[in-house]
Amino acid sequence: MGVVGLLLAAGAGRRMGGPKALLRDPDGTSWVVRAARDLRGAGCEPVRVVVGAAYEDVVTLLSEERVEGSLDVVVAADWREGMGASLRAGIDGLTRIAPHADAALVHLVDLPDVRAEVLARVAALAGPHVLARAVYSDRPGHPVLLGREHWQSIAAGAVGDAGARAYLARRHVRAVECGDLASGADVDMR
Repeated sequence: MGVVGLLLAAGAGRRMGGPKALLRDPDGTSWVVRAARDLRGAGCEPVRVVVGAAYEDVVTLLSEERVEGSLDVVVAADWREGMGASLRAGIDGLTRIAPHADAALVHLVDLPDVRAEVLARVAALAGPHVLARAVYSDRPGHPVLLGREHWQSIAAGAVGDAGARAYLARRHVRAVECGDLASGADVDMR
């Protein structure tokens, strides 16, 4: 079962003072590159990165810092609308770039402690009908695994900053406890 990685990295990071994709780990690795590498480390192929704010700078980082495997970058033209726009842009054309993928693993650029081990644990459940997500001490978080049969319906309903929240709320989503590996906390303040 193939899993395509879908990294949402389009936001402006207003509360952070700039796009989170451009932030760097203490070792100098940009968050967008680290997250893309972690998706690859979890077995995702290809990895699609959705960019928006400062997209030229983010694309430059992705080309300068090495990410093994297939990397597909797509610009969410309407990224200012919120996560829904990024999710729609990411899902659009997934069947073309990943014709054999059973599922997409959606990861966010602003989760620095969510590493390949967490991603792999959730991705292990991949199947075309599956909906699953990481939970941290029973608190829902990311990554979220979206089986192929759900892609178009999720994209059609992804609006504002909620992404797939409404779609997932109406269905059984398998919880994958990952609190032993990470906090799952997004970073909004310096």
